[in-house]
Amino acid sequence: MKGAYTNPRFFLAMTVMLAMAAALVQAQGTRVGFYARTCPRAESIVRSAVQSHFRSNPNIAPGLLRMHFHDCFVQGCDASILIDGPNTEKTAPPNRLLRGYEVIDDAKTQLEAACPGVVSCADILTLAARDSVFLTRGINWAVPTGRRDGRVSLASDTTILPGFRESIDSQKQKFAAFGLNTQDLVALVGGHTIGTSACQFFSYRLYNFTNGGPDPTMNPAFVPQLQALCPQNGDGSRRIDLDTGSGNRFDTSFFANLRNGRGILESDQKLWTDPSTRTFVQRFLGEKGSRPLNFNVEFARSMVKMSNIGVKTGTNGEIRRICSAIN
Repeated sequence: MKGAYTNPRFFLAMTVMLAMAAALVQAQGTRVGFYARTCPRAESIVRSAVQSHFRSNPNIAPGLLRMHFHDCFVQGCDASILIDGPNTEKTAPPNRLLRGYEVIDDAKTQLEAACPGVVSCADILTLAARDSVFLTRGINWAVPTGRRDGRVSLASDTTILPGFRESIDSQKQKFAAFGLNTQDLVALVGGHTIGTSACQFFSYRLYNFTNGGPDPTMNPAFVPQLQALCPQNGDGSRRIDLDTGSGNRFDTSFFANLRNGRGILESDQKLWTDPSTRTFVQRFLGEKGSRPLNFNVEFARSMVKMSNIGVKTGTNGEIRRICSAIN
């Protein structure tokens, strides 16, 4: 971690991110340093909670990142994913395997003790997602805060979430609906550089995908490795790294795996097979002949954009006392 603080490129990236964040969120009502006066330790309390849980279970990092994504795409970034109850978002199929709720609850408990009724659950989740990237050796960017919590959470609204078999055109349409372009799509899906998937979500690619064989977009040498981990009619809940060989580190290895036909999810591998997204994969990899893009910097930029989808500010929404229940 120390190296990130002493790297000149890191400081340059942070300067750029601060400028972009300030310009981007001006109209949304969020801003960097929103709690500077009302709860100056807010961000450090959240990071401390995430670090504490991360030390005992590193899997909470990708869990929190995915939770933030799923929250923002449904009702906006308003912590509606956290609400308990029948037919709420967290009960929907895409969200049943989400992890990290206890981290948010822990941070909220500490924040309520330090600054009662000030820091929203939506901001806690947004900050925790950033901290998860940083703890897995990714970039540390400035997060605009000031979101308020939503009061509506419906499982039926989760159909907007992209699926693991989704075409690139469909993914692009869903992202575009929130003002996110193709580069944002590739960058944000690049978050799969950390985390895992259950065999049940990709094993169909290994057996009888086409003409009795595996998915032809997969590297033939990679198929038997996955078949050994996810045998036909085996344990569908077994979890496999989405970024083979680098599942716990935030880096560009995920994109290299896509280039080599070693993507786990069908929707991920399509980032390489579709020309409109392959260009950005190549640029994140810095391939010869492409205009290189710094994945960490662009991921942070796209995260700032995503984290301002449908935010509730001012008198809209509320500051929940407990993240799992509306006041």
